[in-house]
Amino acid sequence: MVIFVKAKWLLFAMLEKKIFEIQTPESFETTALAVFRWQYEQVPVYRKFCDFLHINPTGVTSLKKIPFLPIEFFKSHSIIAEGMTPEITFTSSGTTGQVPSSHHVAKKYIYEESFLKGFRQQYGAPENWAVLALLPSYLEREGSSLIYMADTLIKLSKHPDSGFYLYEHETLAQKIEALEAKGQKTLLIGVSFALLDLVETHQFQLKHTTVMETGGMKGRRKELVREELHEILKKGFGVNHIHSEYGMTELLSQAYSKGSGLFHCPPWMDVLTRDPEDALSWVYGATGGLNIIDLANLYSCSFIATQDLGKKYPDGSFEILGRFDTSDIRGCNLMVSL
Repeated sequence: MVIFVKAKWLLFAMLEKKIFEIQTPESFETTALAVFRWQYEQVPVYRKFCDFLHINPTGVTSLKKIPFLPIEFFKSHSIIAEGMTPEITFTSSGTTGQVPSSHHVAKKYIYEESFLKGFRQQYGAPENWAVLALLPSYLEREGSSLIYMADTLIKLSKHPDSGFYLYEHETLAQKIEALEAKGQKTLLIGVSFALLDLVETHQFQLKHTTVMETGGMKGRRKELVREELHEILKKGFGVNHIHSEYGMTELLSQAYSKGSGLFHCPPWMDVLTRDPEDALSWVYGATGGLNIIDLANLYSCSFIATQDLGKKYPDGSFEILGRFDTSDIRGCNLMVSL
């Protein structure tokens, strides 16, 4: 028994290390299959889901044979490896009357390593930035993984002007203009409705500031398609591109878009597209439901079927085209009584 436990923890350590060493599609698939087999053995909810689908792990020899857990399970089940207790639990905001998702994170440092490595790959060291976070709907509740990430970036930036803002639009506008006057490289990361509120009362011509929207009107405004949202923000901030962050409570990794609407994943994350009418089949080169592989989600589930519609391109990038109600889609209502 002692030998088995020791071997189990050695495997933990090996997978934790391998995830962030991935450099090629081949090493991604090899590691993903190892993570799948490990999670089948160690995550009870995921194992029961696979068994319900009559999936034998020995027959899973490619990414497309891996079962993807419907994201709704994070609303009704505790998805964490056996013997692990969460160091932190992230919760989704949801809307009134909806049950929020809960993501039990066994090791915070893996989340930190994931979002910091991903950020550095796309934007360089946080120390080179002043980070302004306009995230009122997230700040007004507890358990936001986005707030955790933004707070870490703010602290690492070590810039005296970095910080969070609620509805202090005048103060924030003055701060942005002061940083612009100094030529300071600045990241303004904000929820969509708050960025729209800001440019309704203040107009900018920014040269040193990157504006990044995290999506979401949170019931505060009418939903807009990305192109319309970005056109309004580009005009209001006086920039050529609006950047975007794609992440969610149930993931520990983020994809980023630098203005084209095409998101790029870090090496330990990937997306596949499934048939919108059949959650258990795949589509290629066309719009489908997004299935996310997030290998940083080692102690939970790395294979998640989301409610997002999107399209993946040959270079590995993807775009978000909308959302759908998976309750009516064949395959996504499996095991509701699990």
